[in-house]
Amino acid sequence: MPRIPYQPSDLTEPKAIVDAVRARRGGTLLNLDRMLLHSPAFARGWNAFLGDVRTNLELRARLRELAICQVALLNGAHYEFHHHAPEFLKAGGTQAQLDALHGAASDSAAFDSGERAILALVRAITVDVNVSDAVFDAARAALKSDQLTVELVGVVATYNMVSRMLVALGIRPEEET
Repeated sequence: MPRIPYQPSDLTEPKAIVDAVRARRGGTLLNLDRMLLHSPAFARGWNAFLGDVRTNLELRARLRELAICQVALLNGAHYEFHHHAPEFLKAGGTQAQLDALHGAASDSAAFDSGERAILALVRAITVDVNVSDAVFDAARAALKSDQLTVELVGVVATYNMVSRMLVALGIRPEEET
């Protein structure tokens, strides 16, 4: 159970924020939204920011979702992995790669050398916070773009924030509530 009760799934107020969240989610409120709506200002900012991170970056969806899934597993954020593993598969990832994320993904043959470099960066940011030059430079070389490198680091930082909220508040997948 969550540590704070979810707002009701039929919540309608504050209208502008609830409507914006529902619009981004295809008409529904996820458990995460129902938790965030305890703070309308937080929900509004979260919805706008995460909407941009999910839809307005140049970073390929497959790499974005790979990074998000790795962050989720490293932080024990079952909810995050539950929602993003299907997105990774839709974006061209494989089940074997998702399975490999449960182990030492940055060493797994399920990923090419560029993906392993990216996963090493994700792990360093998430677990160590400080990133060695060698790890950073390898991921930057794999991405071949400063913009994509900044976007990847931003995605990892963002989803570390998300996972920490999910874990701290005890948010569970919708079918578990």
